[in-house]
Amino acid sequence: MYVRPAAAAAAAFLGFTLTLLGGTASYAAPGSGPGPLGLGGPVVYAHRGASAYAPENTLAAVDLAMRMGFDWVENDVQRTKDGELVVIHDDTLARTTDVEQLFPDRKPWKVKDFTAAEIARLDAGSWFGEEYAGASVPTLRQYLDRVQRNRQRLLLEIKKPELYPGIEEQTLRVLGEAGWLDARHVSQRLVVQSFSADSVRIVHGLRPDLVTAFLGTPPVADLPRYAEFTDRINPWHTTITADWVAAVHDLLGAHGRAMEVDTWIVDDAATARKVQEMGVDGIITNAPDVVREAVGGF
Repeated sequence: MYVRPAAAAAAAFLGFTLTLLGGTASYAAPGSGPGPLGLGGPVVYAHRGASAYAPENTLAAVDLAMRMGFDWVENDVQRTKDGELVVIHDDTLARTTDVEQLFPDRKPWKVKDFTAAEIARLDAGSWFGEEYAGASVPTLRQYLDRVQRNRQRLLLEIKKPELYPGIEEQTLRVLGEAGWLDARHVSQRLVVQSFSADSVRIVHGLRPDLVTAFLGTPPVADLPRYAEFTDRINPWHTTITADWVAAVHDLLGAHGRAMEVDTWIVDDAATARKVQEMGVDGIITNAPDVVREAVGGF
């Protein structure tokens, strides 16, 4: 079984820096916070699809999550050389495709250095297992259409926006063209997140009705500043305590509701139960079946 390296998540968290704006915040009444999008919790999110069992961020992983009974899938969005949004986690194609074999002279094989047509030629499945040979790196539009067909919901991460100026506006444009910005999707089926506070702030400014999330673990003293432009704080599970989760819940987010916490990446039952006891609203996992069995989430 493929196991997601925790070091990659740690590096993303530890390497993140940002500049915050000042401001004031409102506080939630005790017990006033609904579950994610009014659904209760904990919600189980299939991280990059059911990525413990199928190649991450492929349509196969989305379909498998659906067959396993999971509504929510998480993905990562980056941009090609010719401006197409594609769904892939790393900013290089090397780990999850055969790009080194097809384009041996194009090191370091950055997503931004390849056209959409070139990326479409890559095999994004064989690295995981021969039964997935030929799986492709989907465009964002292909991914949205599949999630829509499956009647699933989407936690969309904008990856490394510093590499892709204007990716927030472009992501929203593709979402709109795919029918994902109507009232039903916005209220119940879509969350946009990023490690970049500035990116989350841009999305909120462009579409204040959208639910947004910041990836990280800000100090409690800084949480009110985030509450001005986001609805959730989504931290790495090793960085949080019950008191920190409670401090997030005590604040009203950008939509006037108690802020929420969806933690990542939790792949074992013991850790799932631990963060559930801390009071998190959602758990993002490569192994959603393991977490669901542990915490009774949905």
